[in-house]
Amino acid sequence: MSFILRRTETPDLERLGRSLADDPRQAARWILAAAGAGEPEAQALLGQILLDGLGIQPDAVLARDWFAIAARKGHAMAGNMLGRCCELGWGGPVDEAAAARHYHEAATRGLDWGMYNYANLLATGRGVERDEEQAFAWYRRAAAQGHAKSMNLVGRYYEEGRVVRADPQAAFECYRRSAEAGDFRGQFSYATVLMGLGRWDEARHWLREALALGHLKFLRKACDELRRAAVAEVADIAEAYARRCTELEATAS
Repeated sequence: MSFILRRTETPDLERLGRSLADDPRQAARWILAAAGAGEPEAQALLGQILLDGLGIQPDAVLARDWFAIAARKGHAMAGNMLGRCCELGWGGPVDEAAAARHYHEAATRGLDWGMYNYANLLATGRGVERDEEQAFAWYRRAAAQGHAKSMNLVGRYYEEGRVVRADPQAAFECYRRSAEAGDFRGQFSYATVLMGLGRWDEARHWLREALALGHLKFLRKACDELRRAAVAEVADIAEAYARRCTELEATAS
């Protein structure tokens, strides 16, 4: 069955999203029709499936174009993804200044991911003048919306006393919220604080959670930290991190 969208119709975008899991090719046809009819949400979805090759031939150049079309209509996530394309060179040249502009636009539209990505550039001075105070402010705004990665970074600012007075309790609460929201870095950060408090059962739980979710680059660094700490209570988990790194390295080679 084909899906033909007339311009007077409103696409059922929740249905399109669900269909991506069940029948990606059919869903891609529906999304393409809705995007062609001028629906910004469908245009953003089309950019994403073109980027991922989900139900459609991957084409990063076209993905970047569709993100730009939706972003011009005020779609915040499309603007954020256009920023990602510019930052990472997906579908065109790397342009960190353009990435910063797109992230800032998405952030000012209230998108937590736009806030987080813009803050990352501010914190490192890529594409924009370095400004850690502004970076911290944007991380805080994203964290207030429940953005897990931002919660972890706000915690880091409080722990290290960067651009804000050091506040171990505030750091602890940020790490806890990040861990519970599912960020593996937040889970590891929270676990390390719990280790310092001697709360070993809780620390072991969150170390295992981070192990299950983390990617290779993170796991290598985490494994090194655990081995340097040489804490008997988590020595077995440190070795589990090492084994997982070996498994992922074998898969990547």
